[in-house]
Amino acid sequence: MEKFCKYLLFTPVVCGVMLFVNTAAFAGETSSTSEINQPQVLANPDKKAENIAPVQITGQVTSVSQFSDVQPTDWAFQALQSLVERYGCIAGYPNSTYRGNRALTRYEFAAGLNACLDRVNELIATATGDLVNKQDLATLQKLREDFSAELTTLRGRVDSVETHTAELEANRFSTTTKLNGEVVIAIASVVSGDTVNGQKVNQNAVLANRVRLNLDTSFTGEDLLRTRLQATNLDPFSQTATFTPEGDFRFAGGNNNNQVVIDALLYQFPLGKKTGVTLEANAGAIDDFTNTVNPYLDGDGGTGALSHFGTRNPIYYLVNGTGIGIKHEFSDNLELSLGYLANDAASPQPGSGLFNGAYGAMAQLTVKPSNQITLGLTYINAYKNTFFANGSGGSNNANDNILQNASTNSYGIEASFQPSSKFVIGGWAGLTKARVLSVGDAEIWNYAVTLAFPDLGKKGNIAGIVVGMEPKVTSVSSSLSNAGINKDPDTSYHIEGFYQYKLSDNISITPGVIWLTAPDHNNDNDDIVIGTVRTTFTF
Repeated sequence: MEKFCKYLLFTPVVCGVMLFVNTAAFAGETSSTSEINQPQVLANPDKKAENIAPVQITGQVTSVSQFSDVQPTDWAFQALQSLVERYGCIAGYPNSTYRGNRALTRYEFAAGLNACLDRVNELIATATGDLVNKQDLATLQKLREDFSAELTTLRGRVDSVETHTAELEANRFSTTTKLNGEVVIAIASVVSGDTVNGQKVNQNAVLANRVRLNLDTSFTGEDLLRTRLQATNLDPFSQTATFTPEGDFRFAGGNNNNQVVIDALLYQFPLGKKTGVTLEANAGAIDDFTNTVNPYLDGDGGTGALSHFGTRNPIYYLVNGTGIGIKHEFSDNLELSLGYLANDAASPQPGSGLFNGAYGAMAQLTVKPSNQITLGLTYINAYKNTFFANGSGGSNNANDNILQNASTNSYGIEASFQPSSKFVIGGWAGLTKARVLSVGDAEIWNYAVTLAFPDLGKKGNIAGIVVGMEPKVTSVSSSLSNAGINKDPDTSYHIEGFYQYKLSDNISITPGVIWLTAPDHNNDNDDIVIGTVRTTFTF
């Protein structure tokens, strides 16, 4: 560039144009970022650079001396002087500054170059003496010949970029839809425990998988249509190994022999600035529109806690299926969630449909007194809806004998406290008051304390501990007892620990263990220890 300007002491337009090209185009060859710190030679047009305050173009100056920050010793003084005084195509700022060291944007380069070329064309058209003379044209021709190889290379690069761009546009998946996926592969086994409820516990190791593909579509940039495809090969251990709903894995989605099914279908859109609406067409869940107040542990099975119970308060699982959810933010510290989901909405038969079959309706107030503390106050009304059927555990007695035949009101409180970025303590308590139709009443309690350790050992890692009691029937009415339905005799504790290690941005491996004391809330059953190594791939 320096030898260009030696040739161009008497050809300011050519020098100015080459200065533009050098600083805006060729600088990209030595910079690894999109922002290039090069001398500024243009006043700012309407479009401005990122993090640069907008400026206004002043009236056309007639002399370079009008710029208070331009000195004769500046390396581009002669080129700027000629551009201003000979061709009049460069403007300054209202405060009589030129700001030659400010970053040049592509918009500014285009505007300034266009102004200079328009001025040259105007001078040629009006034949104003020798302002554009043969010497200028000859010098420009010589420069073009001297740098023909570089120009050819640059032209080739532009052609290559255009070719690649056209290929990408022709083969892209969709203009509105993004594809992302998750693959979970896990080795799991019951490693301790002989009998539960008179049945022999199966301790064979299994290799499980769950594959999910999400098609996320947005039509306005603020909405989301999600179609989730899933294939899995693992039945819950409660059906095949442990014979109690307690301790079931979150990633065990029900064995469909790896056949691909639509596992979830929903549409989310804003209703004003503070309100979001979620329409659940299939397999809706409360966390689609509610804060479950269990950060780092509430995951989809591929991340977070290993079990359904460790993921969230079990009463949340009483709301699932097809329906609508609404979340309204009164402020950054106060949020209200409302939802209604039916379990068999597609069936027109008696006792089914949107409003005549099993359902769950909820309301939750989420309060954030500070950035470190979150509290949830939850109410759920459900009908013929069980914890076990929807994956949250609890005793067989609570699920089969009571909830599947009952109308229930559940009350929950959830809390999390994060005193530092490396530690979160949380927990919940839930009470379900059930009325078995035409028989009697029962109460079901659950609670837990959770610990999360984000970034333990490495950024992106998570360690978690869950200690609590899965849903237990704590009391029944005399009429229910007379019908042969009793409270659970003992107390089982759920103790879970895991360490999610991030191998890369797309791969994590999570060893973990679940220990159930007195499974199914019965001391006659052997303690069960379940182990797993879960590997998760995301893309």
